Amino acid sequence: MAGIEGARPVGDRPPYGVLCVDDEDAILESLEFTLGTEYRLFTATSAEEGLEILDREDIALVISDQVMPGMSGVEFLENVIERNPRAIRMMLTGYADMPALIRAINEGRIYRYIPKPWEPDDLRISVKRGLEVYELSSENAQLADALAEANERLRAENVYLRREVEARYSFEGIIGDAPAMQKIFDVTEKVAQTDATVLLTGETGTGKDLLARAIHYSGPRKAKKFVAQNCGALPDTLLESELFGHKRGSFTGAHADKKGLFEVAHGGTIFLDEIGETEPGMQVRLLRVLQDGEIRPLGSSETRKVDVRVVAATNRDLRALVEQGRFREDLYYRLRVVEIELPPLRERRADIPALAHHFLDESARRMKREFAGFSNAAMDRLVAYEWPGNVRELGNEIERAAVLAGPAGTIGLEGLSEHLRGAFGSPIPPRRSGSPSTGAAAGEEEVAGLEDWDLNRSVDSLKRRMLIAAVREVGSKSGGAERLGIPRQSLQKMIKRLEIDAAELVPPRRPLSSALPGSSKTGSESGDD
Repeated sequence: MAGIEGARPVGDRPPYGVLCVDDEDAILESLEFTLGTEYRLFTATSAEEGLEILDREDIALVISDQVMPGMSGVEFLENVIERNPRAIRMMLTGYADMPALIRAINEGRIYRYIPKPWEPDDLRISVKRGLEVYELSSENAQLADALAEANERLRAENVYLRREVEARYSFEGIIGDAPAMQKIFDVTEKVAQTDATVLLTGETGTGKDLLARAIHYSGPRKAKKFVAQNCGALPDTLLESELFGHKRGSFTGAHADKKGLFEVAHGGTIFLDEIGETEPGMQVRLLRVLQDGEIRPLGSSETRKVDVRVVAATNRDLRALVEQGRFREDLYYRLRVVEIELPPLRERRADIPALAHHFLDESARRMKREFAGFSNAAMDRLVAYEWPGNVRELGNEIERAAVLAGPAGTIGLEGLSEHLRGAFGSPIPPRRSGSPSTGAAAGEEEVAGLEDWDLNRSVDSLKRRMLIAAVREVGSKSGGAERLGIPRQSLQKMIKRLEIDAAELVPPRRPLSSALPGSSKTGSESGDD
């Protein structure tokens, strides 16, 4: 073996290694002279010696004679492929028509052959071009390795994110210890394992979207897509395009074919929110999907099969819409194979503390700060409030309170919205043990603030005190209802259910000298409003 010293680096790259194998010393000397010092040149007088060099050195290009004692040039280059598949392989030969050589070139096992005798410039150009191919091949290999590494990283991240999504949207991720929610979980966990169509009903903000996702991610379709569409957010034509897709040119602005959400969700689940807002024409198209599993894109004459589970939701009374002729009865029954009604938050007050802390924790993560929690007074108000917007309204209220919270990080009564903290003005006098609950005695009881209450107290007792305080403060039921943020009819129902006597709603009597002119109201004025 001979190695040529003094090869020059090319830019920041060290010179490439070039191996020349020939059994004639004169040929090797000629190669050394022709290639000069631009490369790290290694020479060998036999194929076996050349393979030893190849195992030890970083070789980019190999030049081999075809006819050598022992192993032929073609056989030698076959061994080079096994040891260093990216190395460029070139053959020196005086017999360019040899079948083995022609076959090796055609099969890509040899990059190029160099006829003997060669022109020095031709040899230099051939080597230069061969090394350009090697450089490109090396870059491609590095890119392929980087791509494979990135794909593996993305695959791992995808697995992690999918598990995180499944955990987040599983039934375990939904807060609901109240009996009403536990009954729902019992049903939906069974339903999730089937392909049955589900209709979720309930007031706005009760968590229908979250439950729909839990059904999907807890069932056999969880590896496929979950897509959602608010049916009340788009006019009928655009909704049809969104759900079923369209062909190019089917309407103004349709510049290309588009898949609809039913096709996108193939194998998975589609969630149709506000299904009660759909027009009759759309109801017919939805019925066809549910009956036949077929869709037809807008502007197309061809139908396509889809395999999609449908979960629909509404905050409207579909039965009433059917009776009014505004919703197809056959579609109604197709949708409500399993109907699940989510209770309003006011009917699951036991979950409010846990929900409030959950939303506060979420705000803490987003804001990157810590919170100490809620004061008893603030939590009492949260539990007692009617929450017409349900869980969504509670979440927004907690986020607002977190944003405005002071440095101590405690959400107090003053941190709640005005309609919560200001709805119940005066403290409420509790009943004394053994004292009458009606008449003047009730109005002379001592005042006890809400701040000292314990969460273990009855919610009804808390509501009773707040209602009495609101009516007493303003002196009328209408004003009390307004302060509480509820309709007067709801207040009347609460008074009846909580068995509040009219005399309890009368403000405590004050000495005549302390009363302001025109500020007092009689018991009849308060009770009969």
